[in-house]
Amino acid sequence: MKTPDLRRVDAHEKVTGTARYGADRVPDDLAYATFALATIGKGRTVAIDTAAAEAVPGVRLVLTRFNEDELRGAGFLMGGGFAFQSLQPLLSDVVAYRGQPIALIVADTLVAATEAAELVRARYETEPFTVGIDDEGATSVIQEEALPWFPDIKVGDAESAYAASPVQIDETYLHAAQHQVPMELMSSVVEWRGDRLVVHESTQNAGALRHGVATQLNLDPADVEVISPYVGGGFGSRNALQPHIGPLALAARRLMRPVKLVIPRPQTFHTGSFRPVSRHRVRLGADPSGRLLAALHDAEHQTSRHDLYPAMYTEMTSRLYGVPNFGGRQRLVQNDIQTPGFMRAPMEGPAGFAFESAIDALAYATGHDPVELRLANDTATDPVTGLPFSSRHLAQCLTRGAKRFGWDRRDPRPGSMRAADGSFVGLGVAVGAHPVLVAPAVARMSAAADGRVTVGVDGHEMGQGIRSAIALLVAENLGVPVRDVVVRVGDTRFAPQHLTAGAWGTATALPAVHKALGELRKQLGASDTGTVDVAAAVRATGGGSQEVEVTSLGQGQPSEMLDRSRAGLFAAAGPVFPDFTAFSWTAHFVEVRIEATTRRISVPRALCVADCGRVASPVTAASQVRGGVIWGISQALRESSEVDPRFGGFLNTTLEEYPVAVNADIQEIDFDFIDEPDLLLNDIGVKGLGEVTMIGVAAAVANAVFHATGQRQNRLPIRIEHVM
Repeated sequence: MKTPDLRRVDAHEKVTGTARYGADRVPDDLAYATFALATIGKGRTVAIDTAAAEAVPGVRLVLTRFNEDELRGAGFLMGGGFAFQSLQPLLSDVVAYRGQPIALIVADTLVAATEAAELVRARYETEPFTVGIDDEGATSVIQEEALPWFPDIKVGDAESAYAASPVQIDETYLHAAQHQVPMELMSSVVEWRGDRLVVHESTQNAGALRHGVATQLNLDPADVEVISPYVGGGFGSRNALQPHIGPLALAARRLMRPVKLVIPRPQTFHTGSFRPVSRHRVRLGADPSGRLLAALHDAEHQTSRHDLYPAMYTEMTSRLYGVPNFGGRQRLVQNDIQTPGFMRAPMEGPAGFAFESAIDALAYATGHDPVELRLANDTATDPVTGLPFSSRHLAQCLTRGAKRFGWDRRDPRPGSMRAADGSFVGLGVAVGAHPVLVAPAVARMSAAADGRVTVGVDGHEMGQGIRSAIALLVAENLGVPVRDVVVRVGDTRFAPQHLTAGAWGTATALPAVHKALGELRKQLGASDTGTVDVAAAVRATGGGSQEVEVTSLGQGQPSEMLDRSRAGLFAAAGPVFPDFTAFSWTAHFVEVRIEATTRRISVPRALCVADCGRVASPVTAASQVRGGVIWGISQALRESSEVDPRFGGFLNTTLEEYPVAVNADIQEIDFDFIDEPDLLLNDIGVKGLGEVTMIGVAAAVANAVFHATGQRQNRLPIRIEHVM
């Protein structure tokens, strides 16, 4: 069999600009929409004056309220619904948070719509509000009591074991709020074709969008099409139905015209979800040899008044090491904000920063090398369930990474290493883990007489390379050129389109495609393995094409989960499966330099070694690692969404004011893969990669800063003033 083409299959389309994103559609007679937003932190609208807005030439509609018989709420995604939050704007006079939409303006041009939105005036009755985790009036909720299906993790007697431990670490860590700020703005084009609603939307969850808007407008989901061939970055911000889709559809129906909405960057900080502020108290108990005896991880984070966004920080930290006694407690703090949501490595990133910083502190307290201490506490068994891990090559990640990075050249004394220019040099290490989740999937595959193979399957192309992974699998299996494989994802016309997130896209889609390949081979009369002359095989059947459809489920998933997926509901399973627990693993090594005078922190080199099962698409896997490491550096040193305690909302709502890592911040990023298939998990041995590449980076940076300065960093981002 010929070596397959390993290039990214959509590279040419993206480089030449022919890739079509949601808002790239410009149908005839298109109208343009925008929102006017609330300017108070909490209260209600007493009156909204739209006269000036309506007088702007070209304005066709100014909508401030919909009746409940024409627009309904779609429910919170994590509460059994479809939307990023349960609150649907424009249904009442209630203002739950600053930046909430209070009017939708539709005009012939974007300029007219924008001008009109700025002319909308509202009078309010205000109420006291809170936007900070420690604000007076914020409400603390014990998660286990409010959401019993998210119980605290308890193994052994962690409190007693900690109290009896000869060595104790007790540290509190604070992680700032952050926004996903994907390159592509939130955007949609909606149009009616008779009674059929067609939505072009860059989304990670076309199924929830389809069923959510059907619920909102009392439509049959079969009469809703959602088409999302490409997403210009999601990172969790597009996990669910956004609040603009229903109102846009109603506006389009009233005007009998297609309508486009592209939400300006500052508005995305308020009309979408974000990573909430979180605080973590980590207590570790150990003996003088560094063997962990107990670990306690108490976490709290923000949620809104109208939804309880669950905290799942300890799901990972309880599995990092073989700790015989673990206690995890999680609280939710209700503020007057939009409902927070998922952002790459949503819980695991902040949790990893806190827990792995504490592990580093333990290594220094016991006089042990940070790599050796981690290796000494490795485990092949899940300490929470007692089940074996489906695969765990974390020790190999550490040992291979330490050798490749040159860890043995590190002087362990804090502040002991200097560069030629006098900068302080620090080396840090941390590990990361992310639960392996798998969703039900439907795959439809057809082979044509011209030799082309078309695959439609659950999944969304967000830049992570799911198209390439699918195309490579088909090409390798059948022995056909990659250029003859057509992949359809993010499109409800081809498959139900379950949410793609949590690094489960590839682990969900590829097993279904693999199963479909087996059925297609049978239909073509081909053997189970080897190259297939697809064109000849199709012609031999006497038809113009051959088609198959298969479904797949995760290990131990009941068939009802497929029904949930087809209904647009969350249906992923894991990380605990009937016979094993499944995680992906990483080890991160980082070098920081801190200028002696300015105290500017830079990261000249970083290394990530990942255990993600079989590497399905080498070129896109490499991109995932680089992107995750860059984002981890940005998380550690740059990103923070600043709230305004006087008026509510966020202050730094542009990329000029919300700093992210840029080219000048990034130097050498090295990576390696264990590349051992996890055949317990699925027949092709793939796990997840996109999330885990970021987990542990921030901790490695913080640990390197400690090594360089002797100052422990317990809050992110780390700024110059923190190392003065």
